[in-house]
Amino acid sequence: MSKKTFMVFFAAWSLALAGYSQVFAQSTMSADVVVVGAGAAGLAAAVTAAEGGAKVIILEKMPAVGGTTNYAEGIFAVESRLQREKNLNYTKDWAFKYMMEYTHWRANARLARAFIDKSPETIDWLEKHGLKFKEPAANYPGGYMTWHIIDGRGKALAQTLYAQAQEKGATVLMRTAGKELIKDGKGRIAALIAEDAAGKKIRINTKTAVIATGGFINNKKMLDKYTAFGPDIVPVGSSGKTGEGIRMAWAAGADAFGTDVLQLYRPGIPGEGPESHLNAPARQPYLWVNQLGDRFCDESIIFSWPYAGNALANQPGRVMYVIFDENTKKYMIEKGIDVGVGVMVPVATKLTKLDGELQRGIDRGFVFVAPSVKELAAKIKVDAARLQATIDEYNSMADSRQDRLFAKDPKYMQPVRKANFYAMKAVPFALGTLGGIKINHKAEVLDKNQEAIPGLYAAGNDAGGLYGDSYDVVLAGSTLGFAVNTGRIAGEN
Repeated sequence: MSKKTFMVFFAAWSLALAGYSQVFAQSTMSADVVVVGAGAAGLAAAVTAAEGGAKVIILEKMPAVGGTTNYAEGIFAVESRLQREKNLNYTKDWAFKYMMEYTHWRANARLARAFIDKSPETIDWLEKHGLKFKEPAANYPGGYMTWHIIDGRGKALAQTLYAQAQEKGATVLMRTAGKELIKDGKGRIAALIAEDAAGKKIRINTKTAVIATGGFINNKKMLDKYTAFGPDIVPVGSSGKTGEGIRMAWAAGADAFGTDVLQLYRPGIPGEGPESHLNAPARQPYLWVNQLGDRFCDESIIFSWPYAGNALANQPGRVMYVIFDENTKKYMIEKGIDVGVGVMVPVATKLTKLDGELQRGIDRGFVFVAPSVKELAAKIKVDAARLQATIDEYNSMADSRQDRLFAKDPKYMQPVRKANFYAMKAVPFALGTLGGIKINHKAEVLDKNQEAIPGLYAAGNDAGGLYGDSYDVVLAGSTLGFAVNTGRIAGEN
């Protein structure tokens, strides 16, 4: 190699090395706390840690903050100021006992207690940061009013906490996902490896990481492996929840817990938004049959979403049909629905556009109409004689005002007699998964020896321990409440 060629090569190599060093420098950051996920849990953790003086970096792989929180309507609390103002005497002890009995003591008792005890203070904390609440409400007729409805719903909560995190100096890296946790020789968190949308790796040196990525409801392989529903479940209001945070914690030695618990929602029609009037008839407590043409439950369990989901899980193909006639259609148009669909389609809403909505359902292949039961049975591929026998039995019980089979409240027993006859195909829905990483009451992640991994925390839907085998809507707002409160607990600790 000539001297001139060597000099050119050396100059080029030097420039390349300088460029590499610059990229490497840009790809290394440091923080006291790294929060993976900018939903309710992650943002609550970030704001709380920043309030304590920590330097915080938030990673969010999606292009916007909030995630599923944006679709929430209210948050759980007991002994809140808003409840006291309405003379609602729900105590922390009562809520704790109810929660533990509901879960048959499969829930982590100290974690449940920590969440419940912090809940009223969290309402005050959110109000201090500018969030406004409408009122405490129940999720079903006669229910407990633990659901603190947010003015602007969950999106307002997410935006409020996001603004507070930025105001307190947190760095937010959008379209950037957490990928790997690095521990030092003593087993303590030392760094986190992230990856941006361009595929560039970023090393963030830190002593504390909070995993709050929202679960794995959008990961069909994980659903198939860890849940009873498998990939058949239809996610509601979720995208990008593919379990990276959970897998990252497991790889760092975290124990697994609660991976089989789903936040089951009402069965319904896929692709319909929460304000859909097409979904409303599919979520009424009228006559439900499975693909065999048999009735399989007390249909009023639709008020408690996970019960309805659990009942549907046992049916062939996990498909059901809501059967009603022309009289019931008229009832929904003129009198209104018996079961509200959240605060967007409340109870007693008159479905004045139902005929058009049903036609849209027919076009989509989820609504079937026929002038006779025999023809309806043919359309939904059910044995006609079996369906007719089911309807005859149901009509007899409706006439006598007594459900001799499943003891349903007779006020929800609408006979099926007058043509036309309708069938709406409904499938299982879920708002999310409710576990994966085992934590203690301090939101510390536990290893397989049940010891805390130093510097590692988890919150919200990534963390298991609040539920037994089924989501609970009796203590309404508990999932959003668990997210915000465990986020705060992680941020404080």
